[in-house]
Amino acid sequence: MAGHIDGPLYYERMGRTGPVMAFVHPNPMDQSCWIFQMAHMSTWFRCIAIDIPGYGRSPKARDGLTMSDMAEGCWEAIETEFPKEPAILVGCSVGSAILPYMHHARPSKTKALIMCGTGYNPGKEFTGHRIKQYTDRGIGYRWDYTFEDLSPTFRQTPLAMYFADMFVERNAQADLDTIVRQFLALKAPDAADHYSSVKCPSIILSGSEDGIHKSAFALKEQIPNCAMRILHGAGHACQMEQPWLFDRYMIEFLKDHSLFPAGRQS
Repeated sequence: MAGHIDGPLYYERMGRTGPVMAFVHPNPMDQSCWIFQMAHMSTWFRCIAIDIPGYGRSPKARDGLTMSDMAEGCWEAIETEFPKEPAILVGCSVGSAILPYMHHARPSKTKALIMCGTGYNPGKEFTGHRIKQYTDRGIGYRWDYTFEDLSPTFRQTPLAMYFADMFVERNAQADLDTIVRQFLALKAPDAADHYSSVKCPSIILSGSEDGIHKSAFALKEQIPNCAMRILHGAGHACQMEQPWLFDRYMIEFLKDHSLFPAGRQS
């Protein structure tokens, strides 16, 4: 089992045939933030969306939790359902931060990285702010935090309220201490070649209204041959705000690298 995690991570599946595609969610959400992609991409892929420790229905984590622990936990979920199979990895925010660790843990099994809500921030100053907010305000901070992941326009929609309410309705199953430990893990410095040693095809999908959008360009330069597409008007969790465009860019990227199932074209 993955170190410092009290049991296997929870996940949902959708799709019966095709290659494996795994989704790793952002803070403060859970695996259900991929609802549009799971419904759509399961047309061609066997999809799995994973709850990271402290969120959704996944177990707690103990002191000493690392990014590698979370990466291993995600791989264990994938390998439970799809033993010995490679996977296309898709992440948002902290999910995107976990993906390179997953790649380094299983390079031969990582077919591609698709990242959103991400950028290059080696100092990781934002982790201190999030830890303070959770420490001061408790698990209820998730509701306000959800809107921080969204663009100003989308925040005002009933759908944004629907998502925020759904996430906090699961607060009884979430764990505040684990969430803080997750940010402490994220705060730890990455290896000097953490991004430059990524060997698989990769792409960054960045919302123009994301607060870290500008740093996405710097991250693109860190990863060899990394592609990038912009979702104009979308925020941090751009897969929720513009799923039609997010999915289109994913499919185009996969076709460019011959990773879209042959004979099952969109």
